[in-house]
Amino acid sequence: METQTLDRSTARLTGLLYLAMAVVAVPGFMIIRPMIFDPDDPAATVAHLVENETLARVGIVLELGVVVTQVLVALWFVKLFHRTDAFAAASLGVFGAFNAITILGSAACLAAALDAALTTPFAADQGGAAQLMYLLSGQFWGVGATFFGLWLIPMGLLVLRARMPRALGWFVLAGGVAYLLSTLVTYLAPGATAVAEALPFIATIGEFWMIGWLIWYGVRQGPSAPR
Repeated sequence: METQTLDRSTARLTGLLYLAMAVVAVPGFMIIRPMIFDPDDPAATVAHLVENETLARVGIVLELGVVVTQVLVALWFVKLFHRTDAFAAASLGVFGAFNAITILGSAACLAAALDAALTTPFAADQGGAAQLMYLLSGQFWGVGATFFGLWLIPMGLLVLRARMPRALGWFVLAGGVAYLLSTLVTYLAPGATAVAEALPFIATIGEFWMIGWLIWYGVRQGPSAPR
């Protein structure tokens, strides 16, 4: 298949959108959620929600930010790669959109948990309701990792077929497979938590390399980077 020169402005915007997705995802899921959700104490989760209502609302908005940036970056990846391989580019867009939908479900659960903690009719069992919503939110992220792995696989293939570093393509491709394996380990071998948590680091390396390369390629001058 003949390689196509990637449009620099599209590559730059795609990289910036991808970076924005990472920026809004990390604080919401890795910082705010652990500050509010106590997996062992429903009453503590409710207390955290009531005492830190603003922080909880910021967490919801950040997850909605993940949804928006995920959809946008998926669309721009399709625009970037549609001449390289239309089917692979469309697959990347579809899997990215499905992943955004799972995070949208998570955001809805966080909103329901906050309502359960703050609304009087739920007072009799507000701890159980809020805890259940947070557990569901976490499971949306868990099962959504399937689509995140799937979206990285066509991305890696497209990198290999475009005028981009081949090592980057293999890293992204391996990251997609690692995400799928991590999901399988999570649900088939719940005792192997360390393995399930370690596998996505392969994808993380590939993703940040991808972000950096796209932005660098989009701002540099001169001929296209060699394959």
